[in-house]
Amino acid sequence: MADPIISISGLRGIIGSELTPSIAVRFASALCCSLEKGPFVLARDGRVSGPMLVDAIASAIVAHGRDCLDLDVASTPTAGLNVRHLRAAGGIQVSASHNPPPYNGMKLFGPDGRVLSAGPGKKVLESYNANATNWVGVESLGRRIRVGNPHEIHGNAVLATVDVPLIRKAKFKVLLDSNHGAGGILGAVLLRELGCEVTVLGDAATGLFDHPPEPIAENLGSVCSIVAQGPFDIGFCQDPDADRLAVIDANGHFIGEEYTAVLCSLGRLSREKGPLVTNCASSNLTRWLAEKHNVPFVQTAVGEANVADGILANNAIYGGEGSGGPIDPKVGLIRDSFVGMAQILELMAKSKKTLEQLVSSFPPMTMIKDKMSMSKDVLMESLKVLENGMGAKNISQLDGVRLDWDDQWILLRASNTEPIVRLIAEAPTAEQASGLIKKAKGLLGL
Repeated sequence: MADPIISISGLRGIIGSELTPSIAVRFASALCCSLEKGPFVLARDGRVSGPMLVDAIASAIVAHGRDCLDLDVASTPTAGLNVRHLRAAGGIQVSASHNPPPYNGMKLFGPDGRVLSAGPGKKVLESYNANATNWVGVESLGRRIRVGNPHEIHGNAVLATVDVPLIRKAKFKVLLDSNHGAGGILGAVLLRELGCEVTVLGDAATGLFDHPPEPIAENLGSVCSIVAQGPFDIGFCQDPDADRLAVIDANGHFIGEEYTAVLCSLGRLSREKGPLVTNCASSNLTRWLAEKHNVPFVQTAVGEANVADGILANNAIYGGEGSGGPIDPKVGLIRDSFVGMAQILELMAKSKKTLEQLVSSFPPMTMIKDKMSMSKDVLMESLKVLENGMGAKNISQLDGVRLDWDDQWILLRASNTEPIVRLIAEAPTAEQASGLIKKAKGLLGL
């Protein structure tokens, strides 16, 4: 059997070969042995393998003398909010995020409702590697308790961040593509509460995806066509655990994920001023926005936990990742497609602009992604070659190597799971972005 991909905040793998009930029990046991006493929240997205894994994980939680607060099908941000609301010691979301159907996984939460950060995550990994358990006798077993309507607290928290009457007056026509993941349950309720006329694709959380689950352009052609042909003001597309959101304009043009957190940040800046945070693999549009509004801009290493740390450390008013993950500290320090939907609709209602008009107000930017066969050690040994050959204005080693100029940048970041380096370049035109990647590869002899 192959090993699952394991990180400080969770694991994922192919069901039956990399991820089995015994692996799930071992990982849940490691979490039980690593966090303080108290109940655990447990939720899942709609994947076919979800109920099997949830049953195994619940048995491990109960067998460690903890109550298992079972949300059944719920999004990742909903699970995080319920960890805080129910004062749990932690939580587990069963989801493989955007991976294909053969995969599933486990995301871990701390008592603050955040995805586990480095310190606690390292402790869980040590417990996992040591096969740590702390089984209890029959007199000390926990209980598996079903939580009724776990979505309500999340929906109310999102609604509190926007002008609900203003959005209702706009009477937006919205297409929501939940693709049979966990997002349709709260998504449809939230949008109707905002006065929208809603059409939902894939609302039942069956895990039988209508298209590949990552909400990127090549997977959403059919959804773009539906938006273009129908009387819609906007299309929203979620990944299976609904922590990522891509947007489509009324003409059926894929706006993508990079704009999601940027548009939400613009909306927040209309209410208050303060620092903005993104990771170093996200678009420079947030930097541009911060400079335009004269507020601090902070970049972090890649990873949701790192962005959340940056928000806390800088008392930021907003953050997020360019993969479609807005993080609103007023709701929770976790990526959240629902705050994205509500806050983008508010921005449209308040500005009286279409999504296309809002996006056209930003400077033109094109992002291109590539990869090459190279180890992390070789990449770091090549720093001087890149520095001298690329002639960048700024060089950062926050996460891999990022080279910046005034209006373009390139990031070379080694994979933690395979001997490849991922390249991301952004520039005003596709030709310029491709040129950066081509030049970097040439300097590295590839």
